[in-house]
Amino acid sequence: MSSEALVAAFTLLAFGIIISGVALGSAIGDGNVASKAVESIARQPEARPNILTFMFLGVGVLEAFPIIALGLAFYVLLVVANVPGLLAKLH
Repeated sequence: MSSEALVAAFTLLAFGIIISGVALGSAIGDGNVASKAVESIARQPEARPNILTFMFLGVGVLEAFPIIALGLAFYVLLVVANVPGLLAKLH
C-alpha cells in the first residue's frame, strides 16, 4: 500500500471519528439541557417563559460546536490532506 493511500485512509478515519464524536457529544449536551429545563419548569411553572428562553439559548450555543467541528473536519479532509487529489492519483 502506498503512502498516499495510507494518508487518505487515515484522514477518512479521522474525519469519521471527529464527526461521530461531535455528534455524540452534542446529543448528550442537548439531552442534559432539555432535562434540566424540564426539571426547572416542574419546580417553578411560573418561570416557564424565562427557562425556555435560556434553554433555547443554551441549545443554540451548544449546536454551534458541531457546525464548527464539521467545518474543521472538512478543512482537514479537503485542504490539509487533499484527499480528493490523493484518490485521483490512486486511480
